[in-house]
Amino acid sequence: MSIARDAAIFTDKGKVARMVDDAEKKLLADVGRRIRETRAVQGLSLEQLARLTGISAPALSLIETGKRDPRLTTLRRIADAMRVSLATIIADGSHAAKASDRAPSGGYDLGEYQ
Repeated sequence: MSIARDAAIFTDKGKVARMVDDAEKKLLADVGRRIRETRAVQGLSLEQLARLTGISAPALSLIETGKRDPRLTTLRRIADAMRVSLATIIADGSHAAKASDRAPSGGYDLGEYQ
């Protein structure tokens, strides 16, 4: 039995949570690692970054460990506080796509979304 990528599950408190696939987990971990590395290079503690961003230290820790999926505006606040571009935090090194990689010649199969 397979579970759909965006399947919802119910927690013990009755809340609905979306299951995160492995690619998303890797992305969150990579972004968190880049934030932590940048913070460390700049000599900032988690508490100092929390003061600069207005985001609590525990929330920042969850972001840095890839356990929280931050909003784009949150990532922007972190980047601004560390005086780096947002791209520095979210870039994974594979963003330099060739023109041939941008649009598949066969188009997209949107059949499952209709």
